Amino acid sequence: MRLPDSIVLLFVLLLAGACWPGVAHSQIRRCAGPDGTSIFTDRRCQDIGSVERLPREPASGAAGASRIYSRGCARNLQDLVYELTTAIDSKDANRLASVYHWPGMSGSTGYQVLARLDGIVRRPLVDIVPVMPASPDGVDGDLYPQTSVRRAPVALRVEQTLANGSTPSRTVFGLQRHFGCWWVRL
Repeated sequence: MRLPDSIVLLFVLLLAGACWPGVAHSQIRRCAGPDGTSIFTDRRCQDIGSVERLPREPASGAAGASRIYSRGCARNLQDLVYELTTAIDSKDANRLASVYHWPGMSGSTGYQVLARLDGIVRRPLVDIVPVMPASPDGVDGDLYPQTSVRRAPVALRVEQTLANGSTPSRTVFGLQRHFGCWWVRL
């Protein structure tokens, strides 16, 4: 007995569909490491010694520290200082990296900068102070401010303490204006 050609063709197509390799879907998980830092992985959190973190949960110590804007950039210095403060207070190196001026940087230099940013977010924040340019006449503008001349800062000085809580630490970020946004650079 011979089967009709349409049934044989249907059987061959079903067999081929069953043998065809499927598309692998990987899920990115957000995990919290033992020290509270965020870890993004495609493995289970338990496999890397961490616990699952909900997608909208703020990092430890950052209650109420949600972003004012989404996927935007700091259009003014106040927004930039807010992002710096929030990144350091929440110990989030990725958030600090989101306001860093990366264009033109090599991969190896990028890893070095990211390691420095990670060290910065691990220290407690004391203050962020604008660094003003020197006046043309050589007189320090901080000592004798002129109300008629308004100058923008050239850098932001991040005042912190080391882990012991008393030894001061200072980082100066240069300011960069790029595509209508403010960025920091070391």
